[in-house]
Amino acid sequence: MVQGTHVQGVPPVVVSGVSRLLDLEGLAVREITADGCGGRVVHVVTADLSASACPSCGEFSTALKGHVTTRPRDIPYGTRPLRLVWHKRRWRCVDQRCARGSFTEQVPAARPGARLTRRLRAELADAVAVQHRCVAEAAAFYKVGWSTVHDAFVARVDPVLAQPLPVVRVLGIDETRRGRPVWAQDPDTGRWVLACDRWHTGFVDADGTGGLLAQVEGRSAACVSGWLLAQPASWRAAITHVTIDLSASFAKGARDGLPGAIQVADRYHLVQLANDTTTAVRQRTVRETTGRRGRKVDPAWQVRRQLLTAHERLRPAKFATMWNALLDTGEAGVEILGAYIVKEDLRSLLALAGTHPDRTLICRRLTTFYDHAAASSAPEVHRLAATVDRWWPAVLAGIETGYSNSRSEGYNRLAKHVGRDAFGFRNPVNQRRRIRWACTRQHRRAAAVKTPMPG
Repeated sequence: MVQGTHVQGVPPVVVSGVSRLLDLEGLAVREITADGCGGRVVHVVTADLSASACPSCGEFSTALKGHVTTRPRDIPYGTRPLRLVWHKRRWRCVDQRCARGSFTEQVPAARPGARLTRRLRAELADAVAVQHRCVAEAAAFYKVGWSTVHDAFVARVDPVLAQPLPVVRVLGIDETRRGRPVWAQDPDTGRWVLACDRWHTGFVDADGTGGLLAQVEGRSAACVSGWLLAQPASWRAAITHVTIDLSASFAKGARDGLPGAIQVADRYHLVQLANDTTTAVRQRTVRETTGRRGRKVDPAWQVRRQLLTAHERLRPAKFATMWNALLDTGEAGVEILGAYIVKEDLRSLLALAGTHPDRTLICRRLTTFYDHAAASSAPEVHRLAATVDRWWPAVLAGIETGYSNSRSEGYNRLAKHVGRDAFGFRNPVNQRRRIRWACTRQHRRAAAVKTPMPG
């Protein structure tokens, strides 16, 4: 037993080993009783001399007015329920100039009138912010309300997310779907139409450590330019490049918000477009030749995966099998092989990204791509060449700098994981907060965890 501090005329408080086990700063265990329902009731008293100081004027009081009992919630101990009962003292303020007539004791572990201890509130915030648990699941585990857990999480992360944006040189812009699309049946035609397709547009530090900078609802040019123009002019002036997919809306929004930045077309989306072109040519030629969709007996259907595989990743025997199978089908197979060659030409051109290529080499591979596309009779290939020509300044910027939108795509994956962990979001504000916190760099999150919880 260790004698605690006390005020003259007031019995001293004894700090026992049980009090140290409870480890609530400023409180000592007086007794533990059973509540009749299989749980335990821990009666605690104040063991801190500073608790008798007036919160307004700071004067220590020796005039005891009465006693007050509160029941703050604390973190669970063991498998049996535990409830705290805090037997406080109410003091009269001895300073006649102080506007406060009386006050109850308060300690660092619990605020006056608080229903939760400070460490339980921090535990609730950690459950969502650090352990990435669902708010409803954490509320059920700690037997508190949903809003209690959510408020603790908001108090933890909002100060970090409200910090000024870091300096960004390469800005990535991409969209992610906010939940599933909503379909409705037209009462006049009976057809199902898209009633609501919800999206979020994310802004990412594509070449630094800033993480996900922000998300806005929608994916229009106005959404992009509106967010950009709302940022400080000095921050926007530091951005030299903007990486986007082949979205005209994002391109216009970036031009309006960052007129001096160079746009970069993402290489992944260009390769994806080339693969889609090859698939479209294969499907069309099979339908025109057989009058139906492709089947397992069709040579073009059998080699569909090889057509989408990079040439350098195909074994020579596999490539020879694909090539000969399509040649044996006649003109339809030749047309498919033409689309495959154009696709590989585009991949060869994009492979120069990040290698600081000479302009002569770029022109040579681009000319090869255009020549093979012009020699093809497939309209899909011609559309692919027209798309590359229209986006060529952005494609060239990607080849020369090596920048891409891969980091934005990675954060889109994290955003989907957060949505699954939370079993969906109904409130877009809460969704953006959770996603941005999950995509915040670890050193910033670690600093937030070390910061004491307010109140």
